[in-house]
Amino acid sequence: MRVPNQTLAEATRGNFPIFSAFSNEKQKLIYLDHAATSQKPQEVLTALENYYKHDNANVHRGAHQLSARATEAFESARDLTGKFLNASSSKEIIFTRNATEAINLVARTWGDYELNEGDEILLTLMEHHSNLVPWQQLAKRKGCILRHIGITETGELDLKDLKEKLTSRTRLVSVVHISNTLGCCNPIAEITKLAHQKGALVMVDACQSLAHQKMDVIKLEIDFLAGSSHKLCGPTGVGFLWARENLLETMPPFLGGGEMIQDVFLDHSNWAELPHKFEAGTPPIAEAIAMGAALKYLDSIGLDNIHKWETKVTKHLFESLRNIQGLTILGPSPENQPDRGALATFNIQGLHSNDIAELLDANGICIRSGHHCCQPLHRYYGLKSTARASLSFTTTINEIDRFTEELISIVDFLKRNI
Repeated sequence: MRVPNQTLAEATRGNFPIFSAFSNEKQKLIYLDHAATSQKPQEVLTALENYYKHDNANVHRGAHQLSARATEAFESARDLTGKFLNASSSKEIIFTRNATEAINLVARTWGDYELNEGDEILLTLMEHHSNLVPWQQLAKRKGCILRHIGITETGELDLKDLKEKLTSRTRLVSVVHISNTLGCCNPIAEITKLAHQKGALVMVDACQSLAHQKMDVIKLEIDFLAGSSHKLCGPTGVGFLWARENLLETMPPFLGGGEMIQDVFLDHSNWAELPHKFEAGTPPIAEAIAMGAALKYLDSIGLDNIHKWETKVTKHLFESLRNIQGLTILGPSPENQPDRGALATFNIQGLHSNDIAELLDANGICIRSGHHCCQPLHRYYGLKSTARASLSFTTTINEIDRFTEELISIVDFLKRNI
C-alpha cells in the first residue's frame, strides 16, 4: 500500500473519512486516542453497508440466498481472524460482543468448571479492569486466591516477582500483552514457558497489541486470547476469544439458547459443535463481517510496516514530551523497550489531566484523560488521573508537533492561572 516518497501515515490517511471531518486547516482533527478505539477505514464502512443493503439475513439458519451469502461472509470473517492469529483451526475462534465478554466467558466456563477453593490465579498490577473484575468474581464464587505480579521502577513487568509468585497452586496466569497505560510489552513467550512448567494455563489480553504487531498463538504456546474489533480498525460490538480446541471441547457453554444447541428436548439439550456451542442467539453478523474487512485492510498494509512506523512516531512523541517541565511519563521508554506500545501516558505536576484534555479538545486535538480503566495501577503510582496520547500508523510527525506545541501553551496558561 505504501507509495514511494510517502510516509505510511500519508499513504493511509485518505482511507479514513473521519480525518476530513474538519475543513478548517487550523482545526483539522488530530486524533491521539487510538488506544481507546481505532478509527475505521472506508473498507470497513463499506462492508457494513453492503451487508445491510444486499445480504441482510440471519446466519446458519436459512436455506435462501441471502442467508447463504451472509453465512459465507460471516464464516469468512472467522477464517480471517484465525489466520490473523495463526490459529490451528477457525473452530478455535469464538465471536463475542467484545474482549471483556471473551474474558468473562473463560472465567464463567473454564474457571467455574476447573477451579476449586485454594487454587490461585496470577494477575498483574497493570491489568485493565476487564482482566481484573471477572477473576475477582470467580474468586468470590469458587474460593480461589488472587495474586498480583508487581512492576519494576521503569514500569515493566517484574519477572523476578512472577517467578516467586508462580507456584504449583497457580492454575491460570492472565496478563495483558501491551499495557494501555504503561505501554510496556510483556514477554508472553517467557511467561507462558514459566507458567506451563508449573502446570498453569495462560490467558492474554491482546487488545492493545493485535493492531500493532504480529501475534502467533501457536508460537507463543498460549492457551486463551481475547481480542476486540474496535481496536483493530473494525466496528464496535464484536470481539473474539481464541482458545485451544481441546480446552474449548471440555468447557461448558457460556450462554444458553438458540444456535448453540444440537438437539433440544423439554428437559435437556445437546450442545452444538465448536465454535457454535459458545455463540448463543443471533451473533453480531454485520460487525463480524466488517471486522474481517478490517483484518484484510491491516494485512494489506503489513503489521511489520505498521510497527516500524509506529516505533518512529512513538520515539518522536517521547522526545517532544521530555522537553515539557514537570511532565512525567509512565512506563518504559522506546529506547529501553523498542516493542512498547505506541502511546505515552503522562502526568504534569500540579495540573489535572481533564483540564489538559478539555483545552486540547478545544483546539481539535483528542487525547485521553482519567484512570484508563486501571485504577489499581494509578493508586500504585499515587495518582488519580493521567493524560494519554496514543498513536497509530495514521499518525504523522506534524500531528505530534502540533500536539506538543498546544500542550506547552496549555501548561503555561494553566500554571499562570492556578
